[in-house]
Amino acid sequence: MKKIFYIILPVLLITFSCKKFLDEKSDRSLAIAETLADQQSLLDHYQVLNQADGNSAEISSTDFYLTDADFFARLENERNMYTWQRANVFLPDLNEWGNNYRAVYRANSVIENLAKIPRTAANASRWDNVSGQAYFYRAKNILKSLYVWAPAYDSATAGTDLGVPLRDGTDFNVPSFRATVAEGYAQVLADLKVSIRCLPPVAVHVIRPSKAAAFGLLARALLSMRKYDEAYLYADSSLKLKSELMDYNTLNSASTFPVPRFNVEVLHDSYFTGVPLSNVRAKTDPQLIALYEPNDLRKVVFFNDNRNGTYGFKGSYEGATTFFAGVAVDEVLLIRAECLARMNRLPEALADLNKLLRNRYKKNTFTERQSSDQELVKKMILTERRKELPMRGLRWPDVKRLNKEGAGITFGRTVNGVNYSLLPNSSGFVLPIPEQVIELSGMPQNL
Repeated sequence: MKKIFYIILPVLLITFSCKKFLDEKSDRSLAIAETLADQQSLLDHYQVLNQADGNSAEISSTDFYLTDADFFARLENERNMYTWQRANVFLPDLNEWGNNYRAVYRANSVIENLAKIPRTAANASRWDNVSGQAYFYRAKNILKSLYVWAPAYDSATAGTDLGVPLRDGTDFNVPSFRATVAEGYAQVLADLKVSIRCLPPVAVHVIRPSKAAAFGLLARALLSMRKYDEAYLYADSSLKLKSELMDYNTLNSASTFPVPRFNVEVLHDSYFTGVPLSNVRAKTDPQLIALYEPNDLRKVVFFNDNRNGTYGFKGSYEGATTFFAGVAVDEVLLIRAECLARMNRLPEALADLNKLLRNRYKKNTFTERQSSDQELVKKMILTERRKELPMRGLRWPDVKRLNKEGAGITFGRTVNGVNYSLLPNSSGFVLPIPEQVIELSGMPQNL
């Protein structure tokens, strides 16, 4: 019995809450699906692959705060996550770890099933597309897991730093163990490169992955690894396929949710939810609000003025209370701009930055950024990255990588008169694995 528990939990309770998990197909169906249409159906399960992104990176970040009353009204695990505690951070059964590995299992099921379906001249395009989607989703969920449960990538220590389990099949008899950070990122990169070869340039709908989205996600991964030359190449490839931006002057900033869902910037759509993050509870960090200039439309598009000195976020690219966690052109453009600045290609970096900002400021008010100082250009771009991408779950991995470069960013919160802090490069930037996983698998816990 002990062995059975050991092998099930790291795959992460693929069987848990099975009735809720699959409305369309049972777990058994994952294994017996026989046609390409079956495989596409498995990948089109939006509840498993698109709307289950985790919120721990955002709750643990500090672009928002809770009042004491709202803090104490939350569940214990959310309070612990908010104040960077080392225990009881995730619910024991339905949790982010389980969601991530459930998606990995589904991707692996499709990859295994495809091996039984001959690739022919007649079905090659569709076969490749389905394969590319599966590899994209496996990479995406391993990358999300690395952001939460592994330290920032450091080439000097990645070969020994503990990462997350890497599952490349569906056999429950194969034990899971924590691979190194280097091995985790290597699989993410390899999977995304396979997906790039297989996917169409643009998908029939952004709820499905595309080549442009895979290029963008690969650029994100390489940015997190601080491999800026390579990140530039893949961001550039993504933008060559799709680079259109919204002009925020065309949005109705007075709307409850001004940014439309599935807008022209979205390369791949996915999202997360979270009661502590909702507009009526989460108050935007005043230091973030202060970064927006008077004519910067993002202040009124992204944030609701509560008329009491506080602001709430309303600018999700989901056009709703849910929070966009997909891949979008604005992020990819900022990745390319940052990498160009780090490569000291300043005119090109500034061209990307100015392209973005021209679409974010009131018409005829924007003055183009100019500088020949590399450090200043990098600082401008990183500031705009923070202003452009709030509440997308990206601040957490950004701070982890930037602190590896000496940024010295400390997180701090005060609750009921008690100060909590997270120092640069501390173990607190690596969240504890759910206790149930540790208990039943024997994996080493993050300390």
